[in-house]
Amino acid sequence: MPKSSKKQIDEDDKTFLKILQKNSGDSIESIAKRCGFSRQKVWRIKKRLEKDKTIWGYSAVVDEDKLGLKQYFILIKRTTKPATKEKLDKVIGRELKNESAKIGVDIEGSFYIHGSFDWLISITASHIRQVKKFCETFGTLFAEGYVSDIQVLEVIFPIEKNGIDNPNVKEIESLFSIE
Repeated sequence: MPKSSKKQIDEDDKTFLKILQKNSGDSIESIAKRCGFSRQKVWRIKKRLEKDKTIWGYSAVVDEDKLGLKQYFILIKRTTKPATKEKLDKVIGRELKNESAKIGVDIEGSFYIHGSFDWLISITASHIRQVKKFCETFGTLFAEGYVSDIQVLEVIFPIEKNGIDNPNVKEIESLFSIE
């Protein structure tokens, strides 16, 4: 008889992942204490989830302002014209990321979404001119006839990123008239 049921393993995975997402820089021992698990159990869960690609990687939550950067969201609406494999490979492959780096834009995330738009790309750049150039580059790579609309949204103030509260959240008060 197995030591843990599938349901218990799933619950343990979720507990571990919730703690890991907010504390990925902590030691295995520290994460184990927060989860209420042994160090060995956390290590086994972590290795298994990395192996099956539940965990893709690790990243730091960064204050872009301190680096002279702004975060932007690019919303893209497709036309009904079917995409060719070649065009799609350019967008989801390394070509868009490589071309973006040449103009000083870093792609943080890229998402195929449901709603009024079809794609959302999260980027950082030091100036809106780079963002405009990114949109032109995207249009060039994907070609005319495939995109019907591109909208750019600039993040004014991040309140929370990747489940982590902004330590400077009180500064948002300066953006509002408060009674």
